[in-house]
Amino acid sequence: MRYVSLLRSRPIAVETATANEQHYEVGTGVLTNMLGPRMKYSCCLYPKGTETLAQAERAMLECYVERAGLTDGMRVFDLGCGWGSLSLYLAEVFPSSQITAFSNSRTQKQHIDSVAARKGFTNLTVVTGDIATYDFRSTPLEGAFDRVMSIELFEHMKNYELLMAKVATLLKPGGKLFIHYFAHKSTPYDFESGWMTTHFFTGGTMPSADLLLYFQRDLCLEQQWWVSGAHYAKTCEDWFARMCGTKEREAMWPELEATYGAKEAWRWYYRWQVFYLACAELFAFNGGEEWGVCHYLFEKKAR
Repeated sequence: MRYVSLLRSRPIAVETATANEQHYEVGTGVLTNMLGPRMKYSCCLYPKGTETLAQAERAMLECYVERAGLTDGMRVFDLGCGWGSLSLYLAEVFPSSQITAFSNSRTQKQHIDSVAARKGFTNLTVVTGDIATYDFRSTPLEGAFDRVMSIELFEHMKNYELLMAKVATLLKPGGKLFIHYFAHKSTPYDFESGWMTTHFFTGGTMPSADLLLYFQRDLCLEQQWWVSGAHYAKTCEDWFARMCGTKEREAMWPELEATYGAKEAWRWYYRWQVFYLACAELFAFNGGEEWGVCHYLFEKKAR
């Protein structure tokens, strides 16, 4: 409860500019040669354990659709959309739905717009802004959506009560919020110092599996799932393997230098390798039952 009280006393997010630079304004060509074909920069799903990265990306996207109860014709808001893996997938499989992707990154918007144009999607719009300061009230977005989807955004946030209140303004009556975040099974904590914090997760949070149960003022928990950390370990191992390929390394190098500078490119190449290996070891610990991924489905409360 002490940590819950601490979160309630804080702003929605801290160090947002630094966190954005660390992950989301990195040259798209860098991530294109690390991630899978759908550019899913979050845990993938390996039901059999033998899936390719491409198959695991799709398996998790299909899991979201099932658990969030998504159907064609719904209006869906993808909060913290990354490079558009979910938004583009939904635009493809639900052609009668209207998908709105929300990102604070210009490079992500450029990538999503480019892919959508190439594939001829007309049901996907990308909105840019900072969730910590963006006010959805009195805009066309207020009360417009059947579902809000949030994939690995909450780990960059602090005050979940204020964040959930913002999400509630987006939802229609009876609308639902689906959340995917990584978590420790019992103990939440902040990323305050150390190599990971400095280079990859400044201002970050490691939530616990039960943390969101304390933030139900505006939305009510309907269902919760635990996904073994073994799936995230395998995801990180696949990302590591991709970036180590000679073809991929050569393809990413110009943007690696553009992002970090020619003198720092090799250093950052190895930092990304260490990042993926460290995350793989973390999520593999104790068979994936110590750190893992949580899925939640919340419903907007009636007023």
